[in-house]
Amino acid sequence: MCGIVAYTGSNEAYPILMKGLHRLEYRGYDSAGVALMQSGSITLYKKRGKVSDLEDYCLTKDTSAHAGIAHTRWATHGEPNEQNAHPHLSEDHSLALIHNGIIENYLSLKKELQNRGYVFQSDTDTEVLVHLIKEVQQKDNIPLDEAVMLALSRVEGTYALAILSVDNPDQLILAKKGSPLLIGVGDNEYFIGSDGAPIVEYTNKVVYLEDGDVAVVSLENPLRIRNIRDEHALLKNPHYQRLEMTLDQIEKGGFETYMLKEIFEQPKSIRDSMRGRINLKKEVVSLGGLIEYEQKMMNAKRFIIAACGTSWHAGLVAEYLIESLVRIPVEVEYASEFRYRDPILYEDDVLIAISQSGETADTLAAVELAKRHGATVIGICNVVGSTLARETMAGSYTHAGPEIGVASTKAFTAQVTVLTLMALSLAQRKGTISKSMYHQLINDLESIPEKIERILAKEQHIQKIAQFVATRPNAIFLGRGINYPVALEGALKLKEISYIHAEGYPAAEMKHGPIALIDEHMPLIVIATEQLTYDKIVSNIQEVIARKGTIISIVTEGDTTVKGMSKFCIEIPRTEELLTPLVASVPLQLLAYHVALIRGCDVDKPRNLAKSVSVE
Repeated sequence: MCGIVAYTGSNEAYPILMKGLHRLEYRGYDSAGVALMQSGSITLYKKRGKVSDLEDYCLTKDTSAHAGIAHTRWATHGEPNEQNAHPHLSEDHSLALIHNGIIENYLSLKKELQNRGYVFQSDTDTEVLVHLIKEVQQKDNIPLDEAVMLALSRVEGTYALAILSVDNPDQLILAKKGSPLLIGVGDNEYFIGSDGAPIVEYTNKVVYLEDGDVAVVSLENPLRIRNIRDEHALLKNPHYQRLEMTLDQIEKGGFETYMLKEIFEQPKSIRDSMRGRINLKKEVVSLGGLIEYEQKMMNAKRFIIAACGTSWHAGLVAEYLIESLVRIPVEVEYASEFRYRDPILYEDDVLIAISQSGETADTLAAVELAKRHGATVIGICNVVGSTLARETMAGSYTHAGPEIGVASTKAFTAQVTVLTLMALSLAQRKGTISKSMYHQLINDLESIPEKIERILAKEQHIQKIAQFVATRPNAIFLGRGINYPVALEGALKLKEISYIHAEGYPAAEMKHGPIALIDEHMPLIVIATEQLTYDKIVSNIQEVIARKGTIISIVTEGDTTVKGMSKFCIEIPRTEELLTPLVASVPLQLLAYHVALIRGCDVDKPRNLAKSVSVE
């Protein structure tokens, strides 16, 4: 949530900052602002709306500067307007600050500062930080980075901060706790970002800040990092890493939208998720990041999967996979609920945390909770160097490449692919899968990219179905068994980007309440591929038809029974039942996409949403 970009160096800062904001806009697009260091003073430009609105506003402004900070906001405290947009200034305008995160004790801090005469210009928790830091600096007459450390020691919550100061015009002060922040190192210039997207064009040498870090970025001195948790405040040696991202990965590549590009990238992203993890003879599945903990996983009494949103749906698929293949019980938890319960956790439990960004606040809190109880904690994420990758004991990257579209598509199928490989690897080593079934699943898994390519070729047909769905105010998605999570994911995609109210249900549960909603205006999207419960889902469809519901079906190629009962039908290639989520989810992504376009929605920036939920 919220995108931070900053620059100091010999080049013009403004073009770098604006390009960076555009590349981070998927993190929030309620308002945007930029602070520029100009002739020893800070110039501030802010605008409600998208980054392009700020850019238009600045067309007639003086934007010359060699240092600056910029921010694109997803509103938490205070409505989206120019008053609440970042950056925020200290009262004497000597400091400008941008922030991603939530300050939980901001009201008590704000009251304390108001009692000392501070006047607040916004409703945000962020403005408290800039006044608090300035107060500490003036009171103790100390350097700004020391004031930041002292001030943040009083703060409860999460933050990624970048601060500009007139006292040191070429210097930036950065701080991180719970929200991502990295430093790109160039030739006597520095690029700061919430992720690698605004940095990759200029350098691939980066430093990922860790929780508690306060960094001083200066053109005159080497990079300095200290940590608030270190009582001696000793300097840390920066750990330089290579940024695992390329410029072409974050461009649209000829597609109209990022979402459509990412839907069509799925054959490649699934191949990349499998690459190097299945040996040439297809006899061994190995996820290198898990080798050290495989024995603990095989001996586990229980798996707990913690995730949010689309990743939670991937976790539900994994529940079927692990229980069916590995024969270990699995519980799938909303991370946001798990962290506030008093869950029963044992040392022989394995918690699998799933997050595309690796920065999901609730999922990271679940990780911390499980570690405190001595459980083995495994991470599945897409972003190299993310907090989840650092905080878990072991794990696997999905290698899906950057996902810019807010509604997750290729991340979901990449997560399911990696979780499938994990289940197969454990089942093979534990002896809970026959050799023939193992090879059958491996062979079919390797054919999934080609099958998805065949589904993508049906885009025009799906577009015609979307014209019907787009006129309806509601929709219900039905699935059974391992395709029930696919129904949930299909409903989520439709509501996320088209704003049509949609719900997913196990098909057999219709008669226990939701069937009351069925009439001639209600479309029901049913995943009715070949599976053990096929005859049962046929009966469920007949119950809907008897009440004049409209059936849109996802069926196996060659199906005639369900196809004959459907107003619209999408055929997908025959696939092993345990692998059907990988192919059945793709037409639902395309359906949601085209419904949203027909309704005039911004598919890459759906209202009220942001990509990386790094706050509660």
